[in-house]
Amino acid sequence: MNVFGIGLPEMALIMVVALLIFGPKKLPEIGKSMGKAIRSFQDASKEFEDEFKREAEQIETAVKTTAEIEPKQITPAPSEAENIAQTSPIQEPESQVITSEAN
Repeated sequence: MNVFGIGLPEMALIMVVALLIFGPKKLPEIGKSMGKAIRSFQDASKEFEDEFKREAEQIETAVKTTAEIEPKQITPAPSEAENIAQTSPIQEPESQVITSEAN
């Protein structure tokens, strides 16, 4: 028996120490309260997991519905020749010659 890396001799030693510290009358109450605490922790963990799964399913359903309503339209990418043909040649501004009259 190996629980949490603790073997049978170590488990027996822990039980004896707990029995000496808490006494035979208090030990069952402590065990019961620890059992309840562990059970409530397991319930909370399961509830969190269920809620997480429900939310994930709702998101997945919404994505599927959106994909069905708005099918993706794939347009082919223009080739480089089309890109070059669509661009207009660069027009450089006409240079202005400033003449100065000497007085």
